[in-house]
Amino acid sequence: MKILAVVGSNSDASINRQLVTYATTLFENAEVEIVDMNDFEMPIYKHQREVESGIPQQAQDFASKIDNADVLLIALSEHNGTYSTAFKNVFDWTSRIKPRTVWNEVPMLLMATAPGGRGGLGVLEAAEKRFPSHGGNIVDTFTLPFFNDNFDKSAQKISNEEKDSELREKIQKISAIESILEK
Repeated sequence: MKILAVVGSNSDASINRQLVTYATTLFENAEVEIVDMNDFEMPIYKHQREVESGIPQQAQDFASKIDNADVLLIALSEHNGTYSTAFKNVFDWTSRIKPRTVWNEVPMLLMATAPGGRGGLGVLEAAEKRFPSHGGNIVDTFTLPFFNDNFDKSAQKISNEEKDSELREKIQKISAIESILEK
């Protein structure tokens, strides 16, 4: 199974990177690639720019990674209730590649974490509404509130047993779907 873990942040100290990296360790016999938005930095999307210069290679590369994945784990950072600008720009450019859809119906687990009590719930709600219109096959979502209290940074894992168990169940769910699709 090929897993593409997308860090929807361009922060060098991203807590969503820590969450998605931990989630990848819960899969058995998986080939994992972790990417963040710093790998796909492009000019801010503008239609005129697209007409004049075409779609940047970074967007093509991002789409290729999606197309070669069996499962997507996407951990979105929340900026003012929605995606980070870095993520939104990659999303916008990738949406311009025709005739494909952004997510190409690859099964995905959407995740978010934040220092506060909502745990990135706003960005997950935004993604749940938007992604299906762009080929998003959302199997489940997971949020980890109060990151600093619920994630052991030295052990690089969720320390809250209830939330850890919840994530493990969701990983099993997406793994089972992928197993069925492989047959």
